[in-house]
Amino acid sequence: MSDVVIRVENLSKKYIIGHQKQESYTSFRDVLSNGAKSLWHGLTSVCTANLDDRSEEFWALKDVSFEIKQGDRVGIIGRNGAGKSTLLKILSRITEPTSGKISIKGRVASLLEVGTGFHPELTGRENIYLNGAILGMDRSEIKKKFDEIVAFAEVEKFLDTPVKRYSSGMYVRLAFAVAAHLEPEILIVDEVLAVGDAQFQKKCLGKMEDVAEKEGRTVLFVSHQMASIQKLCQRSIWLDQGQVVSDDTTQLVINNYLNNSSGLSKISLRDRKDRKGDGKIRFTSVHFQNQMGENTTCFYSGQNVRILLFFTNNTQKRLNNLNIALAIDNQTGERITHLSTDVICSDLSNFGGDTDCIAVEINKLPLTSGSYGFTLFSTVNGVIADWILNAGLFEVEQGDFYGTGKLPPLMQGNFLVDYQFKTLLVNLSQINVSA
Repeated sequence: MSDVVIRVENLSKKYIIGHQKQESYTSFRDVLSNGAKSLWHGLTSVCTANLDDRSEEFWALKDVSFEIKQGDRVGIIGRNGAGKSTLLKILSRITEPTSGKISIKGRVASLLEVGTGFHPELTGRENIYLNGAILGMDRSEIKKKFDEIVAFAEVEKFLDTPVKRYSSGMYVRLAFAVAAHLEPEILIVDEVLAVGDAQFQKKCLGKMEDVAEKEGRTVLFVSHQMASIQKLCQRSIWLDQGQVVSDDTTQLVINNYLNNSSGLSKISLRDRKDRKGDGKIRFTSVHFQNQMGENTTCFYSGQNVRILLFFTNNTQKRLNNLNIALAIDNQTGERITHLSTDVICSDLSNFGGDTDCIAVEINKLPLTSGSYGFTLFSTVNGVIADWILNAGLFEVEQGDFYGTGKLPPLMQGNFLVDYQFKTLLVNLSQINVSA
């Protein structure tokens, strides 16, 4: 018998996107007019299309084909809008393909987004049994795994609380524990693990390794964290604009993907289509300046750096609860730091419709030499306004960070720490030193 558990042949998914002219405001007259039009159309059964209304076809996936064997650990990578989540939803039978064929052999457990498969009104305990039933397990099978699931998720105190009251982190911990422990032949995990803390992410990666290596189960893993993909997956598939660009060993695919991503820095942010958000804020350009006020994308460790974030406020109104963030990744795409107005409680309450730039100032740049990518992110009242992954690149060269004339050794980490060694006169008889 063939050991292929997933076979995808010429898979395509089409969506119809409607566009309607957006007005800056809606008057009472517009409400009455639109209501009258709706009534007239309903009475006459004749609908005349608004000249401002139009629709277009969008192919989220186009002629995707691949095979996955039992026990494979496969990473799915690509930029926002590449079709990764659509592919997983089709494989999980959440949505139907437009064309193509899928053959799946075995029971599938999916963790695609916070709350998938959980009923918000049910408790954690009840949702464990519900998910087990969905996977086709009887009550005795679920009961054997119950204690293990609860211990892994670390939600013992809230087991009999409705999951609608769980934090996003608790939700994900329980959802992953259920998906990984109820013995599916195929485990599908989307970027949702990014919600959990670093320790839990490490725990999940270890569990997925065990599921694949020790239990011979198949894992499909979507992530923007290349370090996690490298650690878990021996093979990866790179999707771009709904098509397979590369399907090979993980290291080769990631190298090609990162090289391609570096080319995105040459595209104007105004023209970037792979962004998310409701558009209240739109980043338009980023300028890096050194301590002399000169525009540059190359710095020395220890320099003062200013990053100018230019954007448009499409509401033309004063925005409350605005958060602007810039995340920095190393050469492998691993997140190394996150600079956010929200975290440092920077007050942007005076942000008005005429403001179009915010400066991020970094004193004594603590990064070691290398190439770094950055991601731009903004929210208004907690809702994502603009989000651009791999928005650009900058370079860091070795510099005299410590002001001693000596350069730190290469390949000794990503960060430089300002520290001191001091000699102290200590009376050891006054210190309790344990062996």
